[in-house]
Amino acid sequence: MLLIEDVHKSFGAHAVLRGVDLTVPAGRIVGLVGSNGAGKTTLISIATGLITASRGRALVGEGDAADVDVAADRRLASGLIGLAPQDLGIYPMLSVEQNLVTFAELAGLRRKAARAQVERVVEALDLVPQLRQRADTLSGGQARRLHTGMALMHRPAVLFLDEPTVGADVAARHAILAVVREIASQGTAVVYTTHYLTELEDLGAHVAILHEGRIATQGTVADLVHANASPSIGIVTSGERPELPGWIATPLVAESPPAGALRWEASASALTADTAAVLADALSRLGTGTTLEGVDVAPASLESAFLAITGHHLAADATTPEEAKDVVHA
Repeated sequence: MLLIEDVHKSFGAHAVLRGVDLTVPAGRIVGLVGSNGAGKTTLISIATGLITASRGRALVGEGDAADVDVAADRRLASGLIGLAPQDLGIYPMLSVEQNLVTFAELAGLRRKAARAQVERVVEALDLVPQLRQRADTLSGGQARRLHTGMALMHRPAVLFLDEPTVGADVAARHAILAVVREIASQGTAVVYTTHYLTELEDLGAHVAILHEGRIATQGTVADLVHANASPSIGIVTSGERPELPGWIATPLVAESPPAGALRWEASASALTADTAAVLADALSRLGTGTTLEGVDVAPASLESAFLAITGHHLAADATTPEEAKDVVHA
């Protein structure tokens, strides 16, 4: 399991982490979610021993014990940790098999055990046809699967996957998610960062939201959505401006809607009744001089819960250059 206790990290005068506490039991997948610059990469770098915390500690262990301090005993901790960072770390001149065997032997597996593990990993990640293919000839999805597989070669007790499906095609994403579910079912504690929040739903993951240097909240997807999210309802009108109490109007600047079109969004105070009833009431208030141009309804989701908790939408890109620079510099 993984235990992070009161972890702080500053780069000069800039405090990135301000007291992070996080527990990931054996067999659980925790989705670590945060806006760009929230400190996800910094936290993973501390938890894997790549950089040291300003204060606090990270411990890992097998089963339900977290008894190895990552900073104090990096050699022992490294044997328990698997890491697939966002940037690909494969050797382009080596074959898929050679990449995997190399990382297995670096982790201490003997050749026979390494070969057996290669067979299991390439089968799970659907890389059998590419086994002897050079890494620099792989497709983007195949390379991403190989990258993930290298972190699995020594069957880590704690696995960190930082944006593992960035740039992956549908087949690669499906294979990676299936492997993550499988390794968790075998008892590995998994920390999984992603900007594709539907992946966390597919994985049945717990979610920890990192905001302003701390874990703002955590729980299952269902719990976070129920406690923090609400559906959104929007309509677009043109012509005469209607009276819609509880709705917020924003002028649209676009060529397709008629000039002067407005987008209306139901405020939180308006969303106190059934969604269909709220929408029906608004439409009934449109006069003959108002034209309805469009309607959109989005159910409550993890994305809307994230927005409610942090005040920000989750951007589609990943680690900010500033945070990456801070980590590399440290």
